[in-house]
Parts: sequence; C-alpha cells; structure tokens
Amino acid sequence: MEISKEAILNKTHYGLKVYAYILRQYYPKSVLSLKGRDCGITRNPFNGGKDTLQINIVDNVARHYDTELTDFKGDIFEFASYHFKTLNDEDLLLKLNEELHLRIGQKNSFYNQEELQPTVEFPETLTQASPVFSYFQKPVTNIIPNRQASLVEVFHLIRGTDFATCTSTLRKIQDVKKARKYKASNFDYVTFSGEFSKRNDKNLRKHSGLLTIDFDHIPDISNLKESLLQDQYFETELLFTSPSGDGLKWIIPIELIKVKHQEYFKAVANYIQQTYSLEVDGSGKDISRACFLPHDPNAFINPKYL
Repeated sequence: MEISKEAILNKTHYGLKVYAYILRQYYPKSVLSLKGRDCGITRNPFNGGKDTLQINIVDNVARHYDTELTDFKGDIFEFASYHFKTLNDEDLLLKLNEELHLRIGQKNSFYNQEELQPTVEFPETLTQASPVFSYFQKPVTNIIPNRQASLVEVFHLIRGTDFATCTSTLRKIQDVKKARKYKASNFDYVTFSGEFSKRNDKNLRKHSGLLTIDFDHIPDISNLKESLLQDQYFETELLFTSPSGDGLKWIIPIELIKVKHQEYFKAVANYIQQTYSLEVDGSGKDISRACFLPHDPNAFINPKYL
C-alpha cells in the first residue's frame, strides 16, 4: 500500500488519532472524546494552550479550527505540519507513518514479524459517546420517564436476561389482541429519539439524533438483518428482533440541521420501500414513539460504542 493521505486517514480514524497523538506530546493527560462527529473544545498548543481548539469530522476527514484565531483552521495534515514543522507533503506523510507506527507500505509476513515495530498505543481516550434517551417502566400507560438511559445500557439489557421471561411468554400467545395487551402491560420501553419530561412530542427536552425504523412480519429476519447492516447509506446504531419475534427494530443516526424528524422519517421510509420493497411502521414519524425492549441475545450495536 502506498503512503498517501487516504491511507493515513484510513489507519487513523479519519485522522483523529493523529490529533490525539500530537496533543499528547504537549499535554500528556490530553483526552479526546468523540460525540457524533464532534470532539468538542480542547487545548490548542498553537494558541498558548487555550481551550479554543475545535475538532470534528467533515466529509470523512478530521478538521479543526480555533474559536479565537480565525485563520487557524484546516485538516489533520495542516495541523500535523505545524507540529512536525514541515510543509512538504511527502515528508509529512512519511513522518506520520513513522511516528505513529502505521506500517503503511510494509509487508506483514509471518516470518518477519519480529522485525516490525510494535503498533503504537494511544493512552488517550478516543471513544464515541453513547446517545441518551428516556427510559420508561411498564406498563405503556406510564408516560413519565423513570430515568435516562444510554444506547449501550439498553443494548446490554436486551442481550441480558431481564426481558427473557416476558418475551418468551409473549411469543407463546396466539391471540393477537391478548398478545398486544400483554406487551403493553409487561414490557419496559424507551423513546430512542429523545429525552422527555413526559412522553409526548410537545414535551421533548432534547433529541438524541436517533430514528427508529420498525419492520413487522418479516419472513426472513436473518437476511434482512444482514442487508441492513451492510446498507450503503445508513450506519446501524442498534439492531434487534422485536418482542413478537417476527420483526426488527433498526436504530439509525439522523442529522436534523436542515430536515425535521418527520420529514427525515418519510425520506427513510421511501428509501426502504425503493431499496428493500418493504413497508415500515408509520409510527416512527412520532418523536415520542415508544419502543418496547425484548430479549435478543443476538442484538447488534455499532462497535464504535464498545
């Protein structure tokens, strides 16, 4: 593999690890915490160590700007050139490959492993913050949230045994009306799309940036699950089998800068219809839509949260 900017970005999580490495040289206890596409404000070694450096990901490239210095902005390679004091692209790429032990251009064979330098360890924390939303205890008539919960916490609850008994019982009920009544009374639920003071769209405190897509009565769940995980447009945040056992809950990220929640849902529903020839539950357009939590030992969560 040739040492190129693209190769560097692929090896360093869009360049974020380069920022983390450089900042660590100035501030040994420096920590970068990623939330969505934003790392928030951190210290800028090129502005007297002030907390003015903003780092985020734009078009799959880590970029920066300074809240005080209007001319101090650019991508990871421009930031690295300040640190390594080189303006030559070729020298800069070679330096990054060497300093971070990226091994780009090296052949990894079984017989020369001892000759290779160890992969660099990043003592700084670079994690994706888990989205937070409201958690409600059963029954569904309870519209006051018990607490706030994170995506990771709910993932572990679904994979665990907390909801195993009620899920097993529900799937044995043949009568549709009785099954619906049982589910409403015996399952805790969450509002993946946000935090609420009361479960009502008007009582939204903060949107989580998540959208729930509900697939019902799917004949081949495993096939659809695989297709959704490989979808080229939407990154899967959480995916699990519904309480009934014949559907899927697909949680995806959305950006509400220019488009409202309801409009985004309509666009996604249309995309699913065109791509997978499937209809989705229209209740997903409601921000306060309740999603019951079942037992699914094979639930999937985006690895970036773990």
